[in-house]
Amino acid sequence: MTSLKLKKSKWRYIFLGLLLIFVLIFLMEYLTLPDVKYLQKENPETTSLIQIRDKEYEKEGKKPREYRIWVPYSQVSLYLKKAILVGEDVNFFTHSGIDLQEMKESLKIDWKKKKFSRGASTITQQLAKNLFLSPSKNLLRKLKEILIAFRLEKALSKRRIFELYLNLVEWGDGIYGCEVASRYYFGKSSSDLTPDEAIRLATSLPFPRKYPPTSDARRFERRRKIILNRMLKYGFLTLEEYEAPLNPQVEEPKDSV
Repeated sequence: MTSLKLKKSKWRYIFLGLLLIFVLIFLMEYLTLPDVKYLQKENPETTSLIQIRDKEYEKEGKKPREYRIWVPYSQVSLYLKKAILVGEDVNFFTHSGIDLQEMKESLKIDWKKKKFSRGASTITQQLAKNLFLSPSKNLLRKLKEILIAFRLEKALSKRRIFELYLNLVEWGDGIYGCEVASRYYFGKSSSDLTPDEAIRLATSLPFPRKYPPTSDARRFERRRKIILNRMLKYGFLTLEEYEAPLNPQVEEPKDSV
C-alpha cells in the first residue's frame, strides 16, 4: 500500500514538474513576443518569410526576388476576399485569432498520422507566421504563432489584419501580395479580377510555389471546385457566375510586374 502511494506521489511530482516547465516556457515566450501596435498605421518593410526566401535564393547562388505593390483593402476585389475567406478561414470575422473547431479537427488528424500534417491556421495565424516566424512545424513555433495572433487581434481591426494578409501573403517565387499576383498571372489589377481569377488565386494559397493560379494539376482543380462550390453555398456568387468558371480559358503568366 505504501509502495503504491509512493508511485502515485512520484507521478504527481513529475506531472507538476512538467507543468511548471511548460508555464515557464510560456511566460518566456510571451515576454519576448514582438510588439505589433506599429502595424495599426505602418506597413511592414519586410517580413520573416521574405527574409527566409532571400536566404534561400542566396544559398542557391541566385539574386533575391521580391515584387510588392501595396493596395488598400477597399481596392481589392470582393471576389478575392470572399474566395480567400471560404478557402482559408470562413470564420475569420467571428473568431478571436484561432478557430477552436478547426484546431480540434487538425489535432485529431495529426494524432492519427503521428505528425503535423493538417493545417488549421486562421488568416491571423498565417499573418503572424509570415511576419515574425518560420514555416517550420513544431509545437514551440505553433505556440508563438497563436500568442502573436492574439496580440494582432487585440491591437488591430479585422479589416486591417485582412489588409496586411492580402498584401503580404506569398503567391509564388518572389511574388508577395494580391496586387503583384494579379498583374503577374492575369495582367490586371487586383480590383478587376473576375470570379474565376479570384478563385484561382485563393486556390493556390496553401502551396503557391507548387500550384500557381494557372495550374491544371488534379489536386489544384479539386480544391478550386471546392472553393467555387463554397462561394455559391455562402451566396458569394450568382448561379451565372458559378457556371462561368467551369471551363475557363487561362493564359500563361507573363514574367513581369
